[in-house]
Amino acid sequence: MNMHTTDSMAPPAPKTLETMALSPVMMRDILIKTMFRTNLETARDLAKVVCLPVVITQQLIDIARDQRLCEATGTLNANSGNEMGYQLTDAGKQRALDALAQSEYFGAMPVPLEVYREQVKRQSIRNIHVTRDQLTNAMGHLILPPTLLDQLGPAVGAGRSILMYGPPGNGKSSISNGIRDALGDKIYIPRAIEYSGQVITVYDPIVHSAAEEDVDDPNSLRRTSGRFDTRYVKCERPTVITGGELTLEMLDLVYNPVARTYQAPLQLKSSGGIFIIDDLGRQAEPPQAIVNRWIVPLEENRDILALQSGEKFEVPFDTLVIFSTNFHPNEIFDKAALRRIFFKIKIDGPDQEDFLKIFAMMARKRKMPLDEAALVHLLQNKYPTIDNIYANYQPIFLIDQMISICEFEGIPYQMSPDLIDRAWANMFVKEEEIVH
Repeated sequence: MNMHTTDSMAPPAPKTLETMALSPVMMRDILIKTMFRTNLETARDLAKVVCLPVVITQQLIDIARDQRLCEATGTLNANSGNEMGYQLTDAGKQRALDALAQSEYFGAMPVPLEVYREQVKRQSIRNIHVTRDQLTNAMGHLILPPTLLDQLGPAVGAGRSILMYGPPGNGKSSISNGIRDALGDKIYIPRAIEYSGQVITVYDPIVHSAAEEDVDDPNSLRRTSGRFDTRYVKCERPTVITGGELTLEMLDLVYNPVARTYQAPLQLKSSGGIFIIDDLGRQAEPPQAIVNRWIVPLEENRDILALQSGEKFEVPFDTLVIFSTNFHPNEIFDKAALRRIFFKIKIDGPDQEDFLKIFAMMARKRKMPLDEAALVHLLQNKYPTIDNIYANYQPIFLIDQMISICEFEGIPYQMSPDLIDRAWANMFVKEEEIVH
C-alpha cells in the first residue's frame, strides 16, 4: 500500500473557527471544561488536548476572555517557549461546573457527523483493492484449497457481506482474521463525533490499534503537524469480533448517565473495517433476528441509531460484515435474508491429502518426528470410525496431545499407534449412557 493513498485519505486540518461546523458555545464550553479539568495554561498545551490547531485554540481562548470566563495570568511560561498563560476567572469556573453538569465530556473537540460522513467516503472499505498476492500472504499459515481464494478475493474486494459456513474446526475464524491482515492500510478514526449537540465517543483503544504517530522534530525544516485533523487517530483498519455473546442491544448507542455522553456501538467503531459475527446460531437471539438487524445497513450503507430522547438519526455504515456459522444457511435463515448476504462461501474440511500436509506442517512446527506406522494406523483404523471426515483442527489437537503424554512419561517427542490411540480418545467422547 503506497503512502499516497493514505495521505489522500487524511482528513484536512480545520483552517478557521467558522469551518468547524460546531456551535461556538459548545466549543467554548469544551475548552473551559478542559482548562478546569487539566489545569493547562498555554494555548499550545490546550491545543494538543482539544486536538485543534493552535490558531483556532487561541481564537477560542480569546472568545472566553471577551466573555470574562478566562484571563491572562500575566506570566510568560518559560517551560513553553515564553507563551502567555491563561486561567479561568471565578465566572469561568462556575460556567465550567455548569457545563460539566450537562456533560462531563472534555478534551478532543468532536467531529460533526456531517464532516465525519465525508471522511468515511474518503477511506471507504469499498474503495479497497486486495490482490491475490496480498490475500495469499495473509493466509500463508493456512492450507486452503486454491478454489477458496478464488471465492474470497472478489468478496473482500467488494467490501460487502460474506457468509462463511461449514463444519466446525476448519478455520472460519482464522480465515476471517486473515482477511483482516490482508487489508493492510491505515485509516482515520474520530475520537468523538457530534450530532444534535450530543457527543458520541468513537475511538476505542480496545478496538482500534493506533499507528505510530509522527513526532515533530522542532529542528526539522518540514513540520509534520497540520497535515491532518488531529481530532482523528490514525489506525489500522479496525476489526470487531463478536461470538455467542452478541446481543442486539450491543448494536445500539450506549448512554452513560453519569458522564452524560454516548459511546458508539460496535458497528460504528468498526467503520472502514471488518465486523465478524462468529458462531452465528450460538447467540441468545435467533440468527434470523440478528441478520434482520443488518438488512438496512447492508443494503443502503447507512445505519439508524437513537438518542435517549428517542430521536433517530442516520450514521454511515461502511463495514465488511462477515457472518460465520457451523449451521447450513437454510437451517437458520429465510430466503430474503440469504439474498441480502452478498457472498456465501462454504468452508469445508480438508481431503486426506491436505490433512496430511497440515499434519506434517504442524509436526514440523512442534518438533514432533513423523512416524509412518502411526500415520497408517491413524488413517486406516481411526478415521474410518468417523466416516473419514477430516477437520483442520485435528492435526494440531492430536500432536499436542501426544506431546503432553511424552512430557508426562518423560520420553522424547514421538508418535506411535499407541500414542495415537491415547490422543484420539481425548478428541471424541465415547457415546454411552451415564447412570445417575
